[in-house]
Amino acid sequence: MAHPLLISICAFLMLLLFLSGASYRVIYKPGKFLKQLGAPVITDAAVRLAAAEANEPSGSTVLAVLHQLGSRMPSSDADLSSLRTDLLRAGFRSETAAPVFYGMRFVATAAMFAISLALQPKMPENPPMRMALLGFGVAAGWILPRFFLEKKVAKRQTILRLSLPDALDLLVVAIEAGLGLDQAMQYVGRELQWSHPELSEELFLVQLEMRAGKQRSEALRNLAERTGEPEIKKLVAILIQNDRFGTSMGESLRSHSDFLRVRRRQDAEERAGKVGAKLVFPIFFFILPSMLVVAAGPGLLQIFKNLFPMMNQFK
Repeated sequence: MAHPLLISICAFLMLLLFLSGASYRVIYKPGKFLKQLGAPVITDAAVRLAAAEANEPSGSTVLAVLHQLGSRMPSSDADLSSLRTDLLRAGFRSETAAPVFYGMRFVATAAMFAISLALQPKMPENPPMRMALLGFGVAAGWILPRFFLEKKVAKRQTILRLSLPDALDLLVVAIEAGLGLDQAMQYVGRELQWSHPELSEELFLVQLEMRAGKQRSEALRNLAERTGEPEIKKLVAILIQNDRFGTSMGESLRSHSDFLRVRRRQDAEERAGKVGAKLVFPIFFFILPSMLVVAAGPGLLQIFKNLFPMMNQFK
Protein backbone atom coordinates (compact mmCIF):
# COMPACT_ATOMS: atom_id res chain seq x y z
CA MET A 1 0.00 0.00 0.00
CA ALA A 2 2.88 2.34 0.65
CA HIS A 3 4.47 1.98 -2.79
CA PRO A 4 1.40 3.05 -4.86
CA LEU A 5 0.87 6.03 -2.54
CA LEU A 6 4.53 7.06 -2.87
CA ILE A 7 4.37 6.72 -6.65
CA SER A 8 1.20 8.87 -6.75
CA ILE A 9 2.82 11.60 -4.64
CA CYS A 10 5.93 11.65 -6.85
CA ALA A 11 3.83 11.78 -10.00
CA PHE A 12 1.80 14.66 -8.59
CA LEU A 13 4.92 16.62 -7.65
CA MET A 14 6.50 16.04 -11.06
CA LEU A 15 3.31 17.17 -12.80
CA LEU A 16 3.17 20.25 -10.56
CA LEU A 17 6.77 21.16 -11.37
CA PHE A 18 6.18 20.63 -15.08
CA LEU A 19 3.07 22.83 -15.14
CA SER A 20 4.79 25.54 -13.07
CA GLY A 21 7.79 25.63 -15.40
CA ALA A 22 5.62 25.66 -18.50
CA SER A 23 3.46 28.46 -17.10
CA TYR A 24 6.56 30.49 -16.22
CA ARG A 25 8.06 30.13 -19.70
CA VAL A 26 4.85 30.55 -21.69
CA ILE A 27 2.89 33.15 -19.69
CA TYR A 28 4.83 34.91 -16.94
CA LYS A 29 8.24 35.44 -18.57
CA PRO A 30 6.92 36.92 -21.90
CA GLY A 31 4.46 39.08 -19.97
CA LYS A 32 7.22 40.40 -17.72
CA PHE A 33 9.39 41.15 -20.77
CA LEU A 34 6.54 43.01 -22.51
CA LYS A 35 5.83 44.95 -19.34
CA GLN A 36 9.45 46.14 -19.27
CA LEU A 37 9.19 47.22 -22.91
CA GLY A 38 6.14 49.38 -22.18
CA ALA A 39 2.54 49.59 -23.32
CA PRO A 40 1.66 48.21 -26.76
CA VAL A 41 0.81 50.40 -29.70
CA ILE A 42 -2.79 51.63 -29.59
CA THR A 43 -4.77 50.13 -32.47
CA ASP A 44 -8.35 50.53 -33.63
CA ALA A 45 -9.30 47.30 -31.89
CA ALA A 46 -7.78 48.56 -28.64
CA VAL A 47 -9.67 51.82 -28.97
CA ARG A 48 -12.95 49.97 -29.49
CA LEU A 49 -12.19 47.70 -26.55
CA ALA A 50 -11.41 50.69 -24.32
CA ALA A 51 -14.63 52.39 -25.41
CA ALA A 52 -16.57 49.23 -24.63
CA GLU A 53 -14.99 48.92 -21.18
CA ALA A 54 -15.23 52.61 -20.31
CA ASN A 55 -18.41 52.09 -18.36
CA GLU A 56 -17.08 49.07 -16.46
CA PRO A 57 -15.43 49.65 -13.09
CA SER A 58 -11.90 48.40 -12.56
CA GLY A 59 -11.49 46.08 -9.64
CA SER A 60 -13.05 42.93 -8.31
CA THR A 61 -16.28 41.24 -9.31
CA VAL A 62 -17.99 42.68 -6.23
CA LEU A 63 -17.31 46.24 -7.43
CA ALA A 64 -18.58 45.32 -10.89
CA VAL A 65 -21.81 43.96 -9.41
CA LEU A 66 -22.25 47.04 -7.21
CA HIS A 67 -21.62 49.29 -10.20
CA GLN A 68 -24.26 47.48 -12.26
CA LEU A 69 -26.78 47.76 -9.42
CA GLY A 70 -26.04 51.42 -8.71
CA SER A 71 -26.13 52.51 -12.35
CA ARG A 72 -29.73 51.30 -12.61
CA MET A 73 -30.96 53.20 -9.56
CA PRO A 74 -32.80 56.46 -10.32
CA SER A 75 -31.28 59.62 -8.88
CA SER A 76 -31.74 63.33 -9.44
CA ASP A 77 -28.97 65.58 -10.73
CA ALA A 78 -28.84 67.51 -7.45
CA ASP A 79 -28.43 64.34 -5.35
CA LEU A 80 -25.82 62.97 -7.74
CA SER A 81 -23.85 66.23 -7.66
CA SER A 82 -23.95 66.36 -3.85
CA LEU A 83 -22.89 62.71 -3.62
CA ARG A 84 -19.96 63.23 -5.99
CA THR A 85 -18.83 66.22 -3.96
CA ASP A 86 -18.89 64.16 -0.76
CA LEU A 87 -17.06 61.30 -2.46
CA LEU A 88 -14.36 63.70 -3.65
CA ARG A 89 -13.98 65.10 -0.15
CA ALA A 90 -13.71 61.56 1.20
CA GLY A 91 -10.91 60.77 -1.29
CA PHE A 92 -12.86 58.68 -3.84
CA ARG A 93 -12.15 60.29 -7.23
CA SER A 94 -13.14 57.49 -9.59
CA GLU A 95 -15.96 58.03 -12.06
CA THR A 96 -17.53 54.80 -10.87
CA ALA A 97 -17.58 55.83 -7.20
CA ALA A 98 -21.14 57.19 -7.30
CA PRO A 99 -22.73 54.09 -8.94
CA VAL A 100 -20.78 51.82 -6.56
CA PHE A 101 -22.07 53.86 -3.60
CA TYR A 102 -25.66 53.54 -4.83
CA GLY A 103 -25.07 49.81 -5.24
CA MET A 104 -23.81 49.60 -1.66
CA ARG A 105 -26.93 51.43 -0.52
CA PHE A 106 -29.14 48.96 -2.37
CA VAL A 107 -27.29 45.95 -0.94
CA ALA A 108 -27.35 47.39 2.60
CA THR A 109 -31.09 48.11 2.34
CA ALA A 110 -31.80 44.59 1.06
CA ALA A 111 -29.64 43.05 3.79
CA MET A 112 -31.36 45.02 6.57
CA PHE A 113 -34.76 44.11 5.11
CA ALA A 114 -33.78 40.42 5.14
CA ILE A 115 -32.56 40.69 8.75
CA SER A 116 -35.81 42.38 9.75
CA LEU A 117 -37.80 39.57 8.13
CA ALA A 118 -35.67 37.00 9.94
CA LEU A 119 -36.44 38.70 13.27
CA GLN A 120 -40.21 38.70 12.66
CA PRO A 121 -40.88 35.29 14.31
CA LYS A 122 -39.17 36.47 17.50
CA MET A 123 -41.33 39.59 17.72
CA PRO A 124 -44.63 39.63 19.66
CA GLU A 125 -47.89 39.25 17.82
CA ASN A 126 -48.24 42.94 17.11
CA PRO A 127 -48.63 43.89 13.40
CA PRO A 128 -47.82 47.61 13.88
CA MET A 129 -44.61 46.74 15.73
CA ARG A 130 -43.59 44.30 13.02
CA MET A 131 -44.24 46.87 10.30
CA ALA A 132 -42.27 49.44 12.30
CA LEU A 133 -39.36 46.97 12.54
CA LEU A 134 -39.40 46.47 8.76
CA GLY A 135 -39.51 50.20 8.15
CA PHE A 136 -36.70 50.83 10.62
CA GLY A 137 -34.53 48.15 9.01
CA VAL A 138 -35.03 49.53 5.50
CA ALA A 139 -34.37 53.10 6.67
CA ALA A 140 -31.23 52.03 8.54
CA GLY A 141 -29.92 50.18 5.49
CA TRP A 142 -30.48 53.26 3.34
CA ILE A 143 -29.01 55.78 5.81
CA LEU A 144 -25.97 53.89 7.14
CA PRO A 145 -23.80 54.12 3.97
CA ARG A 146 -24.36 57.88 3.83
CA PHE A 147 -23.55 58.14 7.54
CA PHE A 148 -20.25 56.29 7.12
CA LEU A 149 -19.42 58.46 4.10
CA GLU A 150 -19.96 61.62 6.13
CA LYS A 151 -17.77 60.23 8.91
CA LYS A 152 -15.08 59.50 6.32
CA VAL A 153 -15.32 63.06 5.00
CA ALA A 154 -15.07 64.53 8.50
CA LYS A 155 -12.06 62.34 9.34
CA ARG A 156 -10.21 63.33 6.16
CA GLN A 157 -10.94 67.02 6.71
CA THR A 158 -9.58 66.72 10.25
CA ILE A 159 -6.39 65.12 8.91
CA LEU A 160 -5.99 67.92 6.36
CA ARG A 161 -6.58 70.60 9.00
CA LEU A 162 -4.01 69.12 11.38
CA SER A 163 -1.39 68.78 8.65
CA LEU A 164 -1.84 72.34 7.38
CA PRO A 165 0.54 74.16 9.83
CA ASP A 166 3.49 71.96 8.86
CA ALA A 167 2.77 72.56 5.19
CA LEU A 168 2.59 76.32 5.75
CA ASP A 169 5.95 76.33 7.54
CA LEU A 170 7.58 74.51 4.62
CA LEU A 171 5.82 76.82 2.17
CA VAL A 172 7.14 79.90 3.98
CA VAL A 173 10.68 78.49 3.97
CA ALA A 174 10.49 77.65 0.27
CA ILE A 175 9.07 81.06 -0.73
CA GLU A 176 11.60 83.00 1.36
CA ALA A 177 14.36 80.91 -0.21
CA GLY A 178 13.45 82.37 -3.59
CA LEU A 179 11.06 79.82 -5.10
CA GLY A 180 7.85 80.85 -6.81
CA LEU A 181 4.49 79.76 -5.49
CA ASP A 182 4.13 76.92 -8.01
CA GLN A 183 7.59 75.54 -7.33
CA ALA A 184 7.09 75.98 -3.58
CA MET A 185 3.84 74.01 -3.64
CA GLN A 186 5.51 71.28 -5.65
CA TYR A 187 8.37 71.15 -3.15
CA VAL A 188 5.98 71.02 -0.17
CA GLY A 189 3.92 68.27 -1.78
CA ARG A 190 7.06 66.21 -2.34
CA GLU A 191 8.33 66.74 1.20
CA LEU A 192 4.99 65.85 2.81
CA GLN A 193 4.50 62.72 0.76
CA TRP A 194 5.26 60.39 3.69
CA SER A 195 4.28 62.43 6.75
CA HIS A 196 1.02 63.91 5.40
CA PRO A 197 0.02 61.94 2.28
CA GLU A 198 -3.51 63.38 2.03
CA LEU A 199 -2.35 67.00 1.81
CA SER A 200 0.52 66.03 -0.47
CA GLU A 201 -1.93 64.38 -2.85
CA GLU A 202 -4.10 67.48 -2.94
CA LEU A 203 -1.09 69.70 -3.70
CA PHE A 204 -0.02 67.39 -6.52
CA LEU A 205 -3.53 67.62 -7.98
CA VAL A 206 -3.24 71.41 -7.95
CA GLN A 207 0.04 71.12 -9.87
CA LEU A 208 -1.53 68.76 -12.40
CA GLU A 209 -4.44 71.13 -12.99
CA MET A 210 -2.07 74.05 -13.59
CA ARG A 211 0.00 71.94 -16.00
CA ALA A 212 -3.20 71.06 -17.83
CA GLY A 213 -3.77 74.76 -18.56
CA LYS A 214 -5.90 76.04 -15.71
CA GLN A 215 -5.08 79.31 -14.04
CA ARG A 216 -3.55 79.25 -10.59
CA SER A 217 -6.57 80.88 -8.96
CA GLU A 218 -8.94 78.38 -10.54
CA ALA A 219 -6.79 75.43 -9.45
CA LEU A 220 -6.65 76.78 -5.90
CA ARG A 221 -10.43 77.28 -5.82
CA ASN A 222 -10.83 73.68 -6.98
CA LEU A 223 -8.59 72.65 -4.08
CA ALA A 224 -10.88 74.45 -1.62
CA GLU A 225 -14.00 72.97 -3.20
CA ARG A 226 -12.49 69.49 -3.40
CA THR A 227 -11.53 69.33 0.28
CA GLY A 228 -14.33 71.39 1.82
CA GLU A 229 -12.11 72.27 4.78
CA PRO A 230 -12.71 75.86 6.06
CA GLU A 231 -9.04 76.40 6.95
CA ILE A 232 -7.95 75.43 3.44
CA LYS A 233 -10.57 77.81 2.05
CA LYS A 234 -9.02 80.61 4.13
CA LEU A 235 -5.55 79.68 2.89
CA VAL A 236 -6.74 79.68 -0.71
CA ALA A 237 -8.28 83.12 -0.23
CA ILE A 238 -4.98 84.42 1.20
CA LEU A 239 -2.96 82.97 -1.68
CA ILE A 240 -5.30 84.39 -4.34
CA GLN A 241 -5.36 87.86 -2.76
CA ASN A 242 -1.58 87.97 -2.35
CA ASP A 243 -1.10 86.82 -5.92
CA ARG A 244 -3.54 89.45 -7.18
CA PHE A 245 -2.29 92.44 -5.20
CA GLY A 246 1.40 91.51 -4.99
CA THR A 247 1.73 91.65 -1.21
CA SER A 248 4.29 89.70 0.81
CA MET A 249 3.45 86.02 0.55
CA GLY A 250 5.82 84.88 3.32
CA GLU A 251 4.47 87.24 5.99
CA SER A 252 0.87 86.32 5.24
CA LEU A 253 1.57 82.59 5.33
CA ARG A 254 3.57 82.88 8.56
CA SER A 255 0.74 84.81 10.23
CA HIS A 256 -1.79 82.25 9.04
CA SER A 257 0.39 79.39 10.30
CA ASP A 258 0.63 81.00 13.75
CA PHE A 259 -3.13 81.50 13.74
CA LEU A 260 -3.70 77.82 12.93
CA ARG A 261 -1.45 76.70 15.76
CA VAL A 262 -3.19 78.99 18.24
CA ARG A 263 -6.54 77.75 16.97
CA ARG A 264 -5.48 74.13 17.37
CA ARG A 265 -4.28 74.77 20.93
CA GLN A 266 -7.55 76.51 21.77
CA ASP A 267 -9.52 73.57 20.36
CA ALA A 268 -7.48 71.19 22.51
CA GLU A 269 -8.10 73.31 25.61
CA GLU A 270 -11.81 73.43 24.80
CA ARG A 271 -12.00 69.65 24.47
CA ALA A 272 -10.07 69.27 27.72
CA GLY A 273 -12.52 71.60 29.46
CA LYS A 274 -15.46 69.46 28.32
CA VAL A 275 -14.01 66.26 29.73
CA GLY A 276 -15.38 66.91 33.24
CA ALA A 277 -18.94 67.38 32.04
CA LYS A 278 -18.74 64.35 29.74
CA LEU A 279 -17.50 62.11 32.58
CA VAL A 280 -20.49 62.82 34.85
CA PHE A 281 -22.78 60.14 33.40
CA PRO A 282 -20.14 57.36 33.09
CA ILE A 283 -19.04 58.01 36.67
CA PHE A 284 -22.62 58.08 37.97
CA PHE A 285 -23.80 54.94 36.18
CA PHE A 286 -20.65 52.76 36.10
CA ILE A 287 -18.00 53.85 38.60
CA LEU A 288 -20.10 55.11 41.54
CA PRO A 289 -22.14 51.86 41.96
CA SER A 290 -18.93 49.82 42.02
CA MET A 291 -17.42 52.13 44.64
CA LEU A 292 -20.57 51.92 46.76
CA VAL A 293 -20.55 48.12 46.60
CA VAL A 294 -16.89 47.98 47.66
CA ALA A 295 -17.17 50.65 50.36
CA ALA A 296 -20.59 49.90 51.86
CA GLY A 297 -20.92 46.21 51.04
CA PRO A 298 -19.18 44.76 54.13
CA GLY A 299 -21.04 47.11 56.46
CA LEU A 300 -24.41 46.22 54.94
CA LEU A 301 -23.61 42.53 55.24
CA GLN A 302 -22.84 42.95 58.95
CA ILE A 303 -26.05 44.93 59.48
CA PHE A 304 -28.13 42.26 57.79
CA LYS A 305 -26.32 39.53 59.70
CA ASN A 306 -26.93 41.08 63.12
CA LEU A 307 -30.18 42.99 62.58
CA PHE A 308 -32.34 40.24 61.16
CA PRO A 309 -31.83 37.87 64.16
CA MET A 310 -32.67 40.73 66.54
CA MET A 311 -35.86 41.44 64.60
CA ASN A 312 -36.85 37.79 64.74
CA GLN A 313 -36.59 37.84 68.54
CA PHE A 314 -39.31 40.53 68.80
CA LYS A 315 -41.89 38.43 66.97
